[in-house]
Amino acid sequence: MSASNPNPAGGPVVEGPHDPEHDPRAAYALEPEYVAALTDRLLATSGRTAQVFSPLDGAPLAHVPQSTQADVAEAFQRARKAQAAWSRTPIEERAAMLLRLHDLVLDRQEEITDLVVLENGKARKHAFDEPLHVALTARYYGRTAVKHLGTTRSPGVFPVLTRAEINRVPKGVVGIISPWNYPFNLALIDGLAAIVAGNAVVIKPDAQTMLSALLGAELLEQAGIPRDLWQVVAGPGPEIGGAIIERADYVCFTGSTATGRVVAKACADRLIGSSLELGGKNPLLVLRDADLEKAAEGAVRASFSSSGQLCVSIERMFVADQVYDRFVERFVARTQAMTLGATLDWGNDMGTLTSQAQLDAVTAHVDDAVAKGARVLTGGKARPDLGPFYYEPTILEGVTPEMTCFGKETFGPVVSLYRFHDEADAISRANEGQYGLNASIYSQDGNRARAIARFIKCGTVNINEAFGATFASLDTPMGGMRESGTGRRQGAEGVLRFTETQSVATQRVLALGPQLGMSDEAYAKVMSFNLRLLKKLGRA
Repeated sequence: MSASNPNPAGGPVVEGPHDPEHDPRAAYALEPEYVAALTDRLLATSGRTAQVFSPLDGAPLAHVPQSTQADVAEAFQRARKAQAAWSRTPIEERAAMLLRLHDLVLDRQEEITDLVVLENGKARKHAFDEPLHVALTARYYGRTAVKHLGTTRSPGVFPVLTRAEINRVPKGVVGIISPWNYPFNLALIDGLAAIVAGNAVVIKPDAQTMLSALLGAELLEQAGIPRDLWQVVAGPGPEIGGAIIERADYVCFTGSTATGRVVAKACADRLIGSSLELGGKNPLLVLRDADLEKAAEGAVRASFSSSGQLCVSIERMFVADQVYDRFVERFVARTQAMTLGATLDWGNDMGTLTSQAQLDAVTAHVDDAVAKGARVLTGGKARPDLGPFYYEPTILEGVTPEMTCFGKETFGPVVSLYRFHDEADAISRANEGQYGLNASIYSQDGNRARAIARFIKCGTVNINEAFGATFASLDTPMGGMRESGTGRRQGAEGVLRFTETQSVATQRVLALGPQLGMSDEAYAKVMSFNLRLLKKLGRA
């Protein structure tokens, strides 16, 4: 719902006071009863609260109770008890609950989208991607869980005589530390795979966007997931993040590469697994035969969706000499035609950055580049008239290695343009640095583009699309190479990471050793004969 059409009776958003003597910033507010119902799901006994402000207008949004390390310990105790029963629930029943969640998310998409915009500040059309992707994920694992997780037969060492099976055993309790940039989506999608695999979850969402994550927990319970199976705690990472890693059987983290290293080391010390989606400096290649209109349209989405605060956002574009000027003309024109705004309404092409820290980082990157000789083709400045943290979509040219934004992730609406002379040069430059999360290639020759993709060191590569093709194709794994992370979400890998592989083999009639008075030497000859025979029969 929009601010011009509040729904105090049925939804979270109401118009706030407009009296300047009260609070000149407050254009939106949340009903106290609504906030209380969500935060009631938190395990938080510290007596402290953290105040959350909406990036739309900088006004107070909610007070969120804070958890202690003792609360984290209690959350794991409850989760382990619930998981013991949940692991015995048939896979089909777990999957059915995800399919119910699919419908609930679509039914309440307006409420979810409102809350994401209020907490994060992204444009409404980009916020809608979050319930959309959660519904896709719930449906995918709801339909494929039995295929991925059911016991499977494998060839035994001897046909007929050896029966071999593979079980997928849940790890136990999965710890999730989720970020603010996709507050509903990333608070749920890893955990959906974890619980359908038979695990429990303890999650610590980012402090800025707790309410979106708590709404997700409410929907899970309504879908039939036992409440204790999905525990939510709140607090700064340095205070309670370590307590989660100390108790989890597996950890999912989405965030910066620097913090990811800390998480990985802590998990390694405990000999537990982890999956980490970290930073990126993602490249887009426009080949000489690209459809320039499609490439320019995709480039806008690739660079400025969610105000560039998307792990797979494009920050570097490499454009063939033959089409560079024509592409740049189209890309700049489309960027300048964007509708900018920080509101709940549909129609904005880009929303605001989420915090002062993000605004400071983006401003510093652009100012540094300009001071060292880069040219601003459009944008390049903050827009406090639109919102306290708003920064214009910005296109830079002439960025060189000594500039901060050349190799360091900006995580904002800033992209740098570069010419390339041949495709080998483009591939080499796209692979510069240590990141490897997402890439895009625009070409009318799909075969050639796919061939080039194999040489791009990124976990996902989209052909003639910004990022949505891989992001929405749930059967394809998603994750980073190099310093962009480890592990994969989505697809079979996305759910099997939450299981231990258990092999069970049953031997019939023939023992695997000398028998009936057979000498060791005779046994060796018999086994050698059998191995040669099995090879001739085509056995693996």
